[in-house]
Amino acid sequence: MTDNPKLALIAGPTASGKSALAIALAQRTGGTVINADSAQVYRDLRILSARPSTEEEASVPHRLFGYIDGAQSCSAAQWAADARAEIAAAHAAGSLPILVGGTGLYLRTLLDGIAPVPAIDQAIREAVRALPVAEAHAALSREDPDAARRLAPADTTRVARALEVVRSTGRALKAWQAAREGGIADHVTLAPLILLPDREWLFARCDARLAAMFDEGGIEEVRALLARTEVPNDAPVRRAIGVPEIAAMLAGQIDREEALDHARLSTRRYAKRQYTWFRNQPPADWPRETNTPPTELLDYFSFAG
Repeated sequence: MTDNPKLALIAGPTASGKSALAIALAQRTGGTVINADSAQVYRDLRILSARPSTEEEASVPHRLFGYIDGAQSCSAAQWAADARAEIAAAHAAGSLPILVGGTGLYLRTLLDGIAPVPAIDQAIREAVRALPVAEAHAALSREDPDAARRLAPADTTRVARALEVVRSTGRALKAWQAAREGGIADHVTLAPLILLPDREWLFARCDARLAAMFDEGGIEEVRALLARTEVPNDAPVRRAIGVPEIAAMLAGQIDREEALDHARLSTRRYAKRQYTWFRNQPPADWPRETNTPPTELLDYFSFAG
């Protein structure tokens, strides 16, 4: 442990028990729970994003939950700036900041910083995004061969990003990423814990939770969101898991059971991607907990008293 201020981090796939552990840790330490989940930043989706309940939020301080209007888009850079401010405020108040969430990009941006890529020329962006992914990948092979080798040829988003960066800046995205700035990892004493429970247990929990969401207000939540004409069709909040499926149900395109089945499939796929990311991407010395029930892990945090 160093003299740097302490920061707890609880990460893992959806439905792995992160929130319960974070609240228990905050109750024991007088801590502040800080959201690191990209869906839970939007105030329109308390139920479908599995945000803590109003009672849970009242039990200990919660920050960055439901603080962005669904008509807006929250980037990783914006969230990281907001999280830095909340972490500093918690430290100033003598409270342990506890990051909790499953959005790896958010956590990486906060801890490691963000690549200082200049604004992309709009004409270049539009030209690149109009290319079929096969053509974009072929162009990337010529203009940034290293990126082309690293990226899957069908990864439309990442291929386009790498191509627009090298065309707009004359510099490969990897070179920009090596110059990341603004990260806080060297300025805190980090106590990370990644929850990776048994997959079948996790998927069963996802399925049960999603059914409860449908029964306990998730459908009404989407109906209210769709009624907001100022929220763009491509807004991130409208792409959250459960929203497209319930929207199709409300439009009469599928029935309730089909909507639930489709949402369950989407959730399982998302959980698998998160599971793989958190198993492989964070530093090897970050503990991965696979067997112990989350609420029995408090003693892992040595500064929890």
